[in-house]
Amino acid sequence: MAALDPAHSISEAGSGMGSPQDFAEMRSQGKVVSWQDDRGFGFIVPEPAGERIFVHIRSFASWNRRPVVGDCVTFATRLDKQRRPQAVEVRLVGSASPGLRASVSQLAATLLALGFLGLIAVLCGLDRVKLEVLGLYFIASAVTFFAYALDKSAARGGRWRTPESTLQGLALMGGWPGALLAQHWLRHKSSKPRFLALFWLLVVVNVVLLLAAHQ
Repeated sequence: MAALDPAHSISEAGSGMGSPQDFAEMRSQGKVVSWQDDRGFGFIVPEPAGERIFVHIRSFASWNRRPVVGDCVTFATRLDKQRRPQAVEVRLVGSASPGLRASVSQLAATLLALGFLGLIAVLCGLDRVKLEVLGLYFIASAVTFFAYALDKSAARGGRWRTPESTLQGLALMGGWPGALLAQHWLRHKSSKPRFLALFWLLVVVNVVLLLAAHQ
């Protein structure tokens, strides 16, 4: 199997497929092992063993949610114009745990973000923190959430992207509650370990600076 170019054209994946005779007669079963939600593609590994196969978001058109790593699926195989196999007509077999994990992560992110903002509001009521600080967190969070949404839209449309350094800078400036909500509700930047590691480091730095400023 020829190596897949990481730049495997997303437009080609959606429209550059081969003719109907390129379909395999039988459907295969496999698991989503890699998924880049902001770019709309990933890879499936057939079971019980096989090489990973490219899959585009358009192949999940009948789904009522976005795919996640761990989804068990069945799929047909079609060759693109360069005769490379890709999964099409992907159907969910039954893997409740990834969807459940996504719901739990959304709930946890919401509780943490709103809980932090609520705590700041309580401290404002006790005159321990200035009201301007609460306003800063709310405004920064709203701006950051909007920046994540724009970046995801740009990724899907092939437009200019917001640099990751900008997103991280907004988080450090107090927008991390909004960033956290965006990561889990928009499913953007939520599967990039290095990005998330730096994000949580910046959250700690922000909270430490807040505590130091109000001792």
